Amino acid sequence: MALIRPTAATDSAPRTGLGRAVALLVLVGLGALVPLLGPSVAAHGTGQSAASDAGAVALLRAALFAALSVQAGELFVNGLARRVPKAPSERPGGWAPYAAVVGFAAAAAAGELAPHGHGSRTGVLALVEAIAFAVAGLCALSHRPSRQAGPLAAVVLAEALRAHPPTEHSPLIGSGLTVVHLTCSAVWAGGLLTVLRTLRRWRGTAAGGALLGLYARVAAGLFAAVTATGLLSSLRRMPSGSVFDLLTATAYGRVLLAKVLVVGAVALLALWARTRLRRSPDPLAACSPARVEVVALGAAVAVSGLLTAMPLPVKG
Repeated sequence: MALIRPTAATDSAPRTGLGRAVALLVLVGLGALVPLLGPSVAAHGTGQSAASDAGAVALLRAALFAALSVQAGELFVNGLARRVPKAPSERPGGWAPYAAVVGFAAAAAAGELAPHGHGSRTGVLALVEAIAFAVAGLCALSHRPSRQAGPLAAVVLAEALRAHPPTEHSPLIGSGLTVVHLTCSAVWAGGLLTVLRTLRRWRGTAAGGALLGLYARVAAGLFAAVTATGLLSSLRRMPSGSVFDLLTATAYGRVLLAKVLVVGAVALLALWARTRLRRSPDPLAACSPARVEVVALGAAVAVSGLLTAMPLPVKG
């Protein structure tokens, strides 16, 4: 029997997959440096000192936000895909169960780092987040993955309550803004990641362009909500009359400014992708800027984790 030589396409597939895996690991490693090294860099020259565990807390928050984004994004895009006419039945392998493990570990570890551990208000809320991630992971493995919505909503609510303790002025308003901000951010970032992964499976079909178009229309509203709630939340936490000075003179302000710049870059990339989606005869031409947008959104998630570990400016 003659031996069949593997084709070039067969040879290149494992290499391509390995290359993507290596690139992903490199990006994750670089992203982890932002929360780990960020506290000392942000506080340099401000007269402020970051807490000894600020880097660990920031990394855990970033991991929690990333896990939430992956799960919420998959849930959202799977719903969009069902609205695409003649959509292929193929779907990319789900990352939601793995994300749930990461979210569970990050929430549990963050609770241990909280003052007085899991016995404090922050620790109890972290425990709620960990349990919610565990339940969401089980739902992702079940025949009804859409049931993840409930546990993920619990994660968002617990995180919003953690970010705005009762001692804060109007904590319910702050928590409401955080719920909207965190939900829209997670769906935006995780949704784009899942869309691009789905398009790889739907390559060469008209359904891919239709899915990208559906996501782009929703993403515009998500961006508007993220921008509005982020601006309002920042203004509530900054002392009045000195906002611009605090953006460079405090660690919190510097990280906030960095986040604004990253989100601005993401907005430009999204506009570029949307322009190519409208003008190009091939809608999938928008994938190139969209891939860069995913990387920028990952940076925004890392900076968001860092922001939660920074001491808030003291109001006069």
